[in-house]
Amino acid sequence: MDLLNTLVDKGLRRELPTREEALAVLATSDDDLLEVVAAAGKVRRQWFGRRVKLNYLVNLKSGLCPEDCSYCSQRLGSKAGILKYTWLKPDEASKAAAAGVAGGAKRVCLVASGRGPTDRDVDRVSETIEAIKEQNEGVEVCACLGLLSDGQADRLRSAGADAYNHNLNTSEGTYGNITTTHTYADRVETVHQAQAAGLSACSGLIAGMGESDADLVDVVFSLRELDPDSVPVNFLIPFEGTPLAKEWNLTPQRCLRILAMVRFVCPDVEVRLAGGREVHLRSMQPLALNLVNSIFLGDYLTSEGQAGQADLDMIADSGFEVEGAGTTTLPAHRAESGGRCGSHDGGCAPCGESPGEAAAGSPEVPAARTDLVAVRRRGAGTDLAPNA
Repeated sequence: MDLLNTLVDKGLRRELPTREEALAVLATSDDDLLEVVAAAGKVRRQWFGRRVKLNYLVNLKSGLCPEDCSYCSQRLGSKAGILKYTWLKPDEASKAAAAGVAGGAKRVCLVASGRGPTDRDVDRVSETIEAIKEQNEGVEVCACLGLLSDGQADRLRSAGADAYNHNLNTSEGTYGNITTTHTYADRVETVHQAQAAGLSACSGLIAGMGESDADLVDVVFSLRELDPDSVPVNFLIPFEGTPLAKEWNLTPQRCLRILAMVRFVCPDVEVRLAGGREVHLRSMQPLALNLVNSIFLGDYLTSEGQAGQADLDMIADSGFEVEGAGTTTLPAHRAESGGRCGSHDGGCAPCGESPGEAAAGSPEVPAARTDLVAVRRRGAGTDLAPNA
């Protein structure tokens, strides 16, 4: 297929595809799916070999968020039956993190619900970072605390944080339909603050919220321009009790096409398969390892993932290997520039169609698999052992 040959060549040169090429990947048929995966896999292996980086989430504070993000089980007014608890103490968070590191995780992601941290919250998280670093030599720590105020990113960096996560989630043109309590620009500004402080930026998206192909391309092109070091791709988990509970728009095949498109647009970036992979990819998860070079191990913030050992078995059975602590994740040209590349042109597309507008010729979506959505009842905030 000429399209795929062109995209592979561009990916190996770190050249931005055209918007039309990215849309064409999402429009490919199921008959062509394996060719799409194989082509994107060439780009993935060029920059990351067959390594898979493992990341582990620790939910420092769960539920009761004042923001109204429609996709989130922790949102204002959520009726989802999730765990709700206030801040974990530093030793509790460090103990939870240690379980993930013991399972093979190279990075620990510290997440807290809320609009953004107070200065006292930053002090609390700083103590947690220091405790984790002291007890787990060489581990990377990423913080995800919401919108940052002036100086807070610098304080997290001084405490030992390596990265900061703040996702764009969806296209700028449709952001107001998903969240009204903050803006798309607020999110972009927080990522810029993290980068200015010397933190490795982590920013990604959520697919499956009723967005169009144009919206997906918009947000991924915007991420390319923002130039984070890692791009997590989440697939919506439609929790009962949230506004998007009925949004079951994804098939395993569409998820793979989305991941392939992200890899072609962001060829040399850590693309992470994040929340919702078990729900939407199901038995096709191993194929996704040909597209991504990073996954979360075990459970997520408020939902359960598959068993940690099952993740490790999947990686080994698929012919991949867990990335060791002594290995640099990013390609040399990114790592040597302090994480951010800066050596290729970005690309920002204009706003596209409105959410809910179906792509022409989209396959029929199968019945909702609500049985696969399991609320987390173990690990951080409970007396039960974590899944790692």
